[in-house]
Amino acid sequence: MLCTVAVIQTNSRDNIAANKAQIERLVQQAAQDGAELVVLPEMCLTMDGAQYAQLAADRTVPEWFAALAARYGIWILAGAVPQPCPDDDPRVRSALLVFNSQGDLVSRYDKVHLFDVDVADSQGSYRESERFAPGEDLVVVDTPAGRIGLSICFDLRFPEQFQALRQQGAELLVVPAAFTHTTGEAHWEILLRARAIETQCFVLAANQCGWHDEKRRTWGHSMIIDPWGRVLGSCADEIGFALATPDLQSLRDIRAQMPLKRS
Repeated sequence: MLCTVAVIQTNSRDNIAANKAQIERLVQQAAQDGAELVVLPEMCLTMDGAQYAQLAADRTVPEWFAALAARYGIWILAGAVPQPCPDDDPRVRSALLVFNSQGDLVSRYDKVHLFDVDVADSQGSYRESERFAPGEDLVVVDTPAGRIGLSICFDLRFPEQFQALRQQGAELLVVPAAFTHTTGEAHWEILLRARAIETQCFVLAANQCGWHDEKRRTWGHSMIIDPWGRVLGSCADEIGFALATPDLQSLRDIRAQMPLKRS
């Protein structure tokens, strides 16, 4: 059975209540347009790092996403939400939370590769490891759309992670992100299409867009890509969403005609 999916593109700022309203409006619209599963961007609740520790400590945050999924009867992959570390690390984890259409939290992936880089933009330097601790485990989850391999943003630059997800049975790969405008313009679509082609998976990439404060700007251009590298649906650089209906039979055909996974 085919399942329609959506990648939602937000412009999350420092007002969590306003960001929640934006998310709910887009989830509702996507559900009305037939989506059964949606992917939200990285840090969709806020891009204000000063609030991450508070969000991680707030146990009502996962409950809010759970209620949203149940209200609209839709699977929600909440891009990345600050969550507590499972050990004694004082930092938080950047966690992708997966909720089914009944509102159950069915899976969690903690971002493995942290964005510690220098970029030629207004912010200049990014050091995620100052606030976040890295995860260790790769995660694949069964959904109505197929088996989905989970990743977050900077993970996209590490093809070995996506090959490992394919080895674990992934048919779709999700990439919730807050890709900067500078790096996104140069590399976003190229990397997404490469990951789709080399793993022969559908790729669902939900990015932040626009200015988030006086220094930070993200690229947008959320998109859904098929295993042949074709873009099935995309956004530009404004708030919105893109829809597609991945056909797993076409994936199986491509894998049979061009086998890349050899025993």
